[in-house]
Amino acid sequence: MKEIVIISGKGGTGKTSLLASFALLASGAVLADCDVDAPDLHLILTPDVKKRHDFWSGQEAIIRQEICTMCGACLNLCRFGAIHEKDGVYKIDPTSCEGCGVCARFCSKGAVEMKDRLCGAWMISTTRAGPMVHAKLGIAAENSGKLVSTVRQEARRLAEETKHNLVLIDGPPGIGCPVIASITGASAVIIITEPSLSGEHDLMRVLKLTQHFKLPSFVCVNKWDIDEDRTEQIEKQASTLGATPLGRIRYDNGVTKAQKQAKAVIETDAPSATDIKNIWNNLQHHLEKEKTK
Repeated sequence: MKEIVIISGKGGTGKTSLLASFALLASGAVLADCDVDAPDLHLILTPDVKKRHDFWSGQEAIIRQEICTMCGACLNLCRFGAIHEKDGVYKIDPTSCEGCGVCARFCSKGAVEMKDRLCGAWMISTTRAGPMVHAKLGIAAENSGKLVSTVRQEARRLAEETKHNLVLIDGPPGIGCPVIASITGASAVIIITEPSLSGEHDLMRVLKLTQHFKLPSFVCVNKWDIDEDRTEQIEKQASTLGATPLGRIRYDNGVTKAQKQAKAVIETDAPSATDIKNIWNNLQHHLEKEKTK
């Protein structure tokens, strides 16, 4: 089974648009949206949710008012400003509570309890491009890396169960914990960037991350015709760092039109659909070459 992940140095570079088109071109893949902080693959593929599961992670404190004597120990010890006095009682702001447990440990009356925190949900759905595992992290919730791992694990399990040999993953932007959870152990990573100074800088950071994990890496430049010189420079630098330039996507208003229609780019007559198909064919060619080595 192969796992191909699309990531980027920042949001808005075209990861999801590319992944949605790949999903339809693959015609037999399990999809995973691992951008759990801001998922949007569902906006294009309109999934029909079949199963929904709560995601519990970490703990948060609650104060049992019938026991609390307002001694002030928890208020003085909390280093996150999560405990406030209001209307003559102490209350805990769940968005500020880090679940460290200090308040519960030092409450002499046992009035503070730690309870499991509901951080979001993950779903298994059907789409016109195939089965999909996706999730949504709650507002101000943490442990997105753990939720990403859950989504990937379920996508693998679903692929084995349905006898699919490919998992396509829409990864989060950046180089943080959620990205690491998305790419670790992947068969290949595609990094999409734009021809700008910041795009080049972000790409180099992401490439150093994939180098660290010794992952086969490919680079795709979106809106390349905005700055052809910068595009060539990006591709040269990527090659120097061991990544393979996979292709270019032109600037195309048709991408936005496709998004408004909840369609993948290749489902429309947008000129850039040809570019995406070429990139997909190049990817298949490179993966076949790796297989024969």
